[in-house]
Amino acid sequence: MDRVLGAVVLVSAVLGAASGLAAQPAAEPQSLGASGLALPRFASLKSDRVNLRQGPGTDYPTAWIFRRAGLPVEIVKEFDSWRQVRDAEGTTGWVLGSMLSGRRTAVVLPWELKASQSGGASQPVSAALRDDDSDTARPLAYVEAGVLASIISCDGRWCRISVSGFRGYIEQVKLWGAYQGEVIR
Repeated sequence: MDRVLGAVVLVSAVLGAASGLAAQPAAEPQSLGASGLALPRFASLKSDRVNLRQGPGTDYPTAWIFRRAGLPVEIVKEFDSWRQVRDAEGTTGWVLGSMLSGRRTAVVLPWELKASQSGGASQPVSAALRDDDSDTARPLAYVEAGVLASIISCDGRWCRISVSGFRGYIEQVKLWGAYQGEVIR
């Protein structure tokens, strides 16, 4: 098996507990931010070191430091050049807008990581990466919960992603980084 940045892509494994997962809630853009772009929306971190601040400015203390370029975040508010963001775990704070990219990425099943950490699951949970956008399509690989993927496109039900050299389709509801029903081209 190939380990990439602490996350595992399992090839020819059994899907197991990944069926029947709860879907993440859909969020519809409610307003326009200072940038003129819709809020909320997803973006990703440009750098391996991004300070998450308690308020919109360098005078506010750093509450957290993100250390993963490409990590998806949801932009929920804007103030001047600052963006209030939320990560997959629900942590919220402010980052400088120049530290964000419009490149779309997603984390696979991040809510399953919390369940396994609290003693819920003994086997790693994974999602099938399929060769077509269908439940009956052949699995190319199984992607473990917590893996970071690049989004190529989404049709509202399926997303075509790239992860660890694999390209294929995964159900959109199994990703944090794309809203339910959102179309990404």
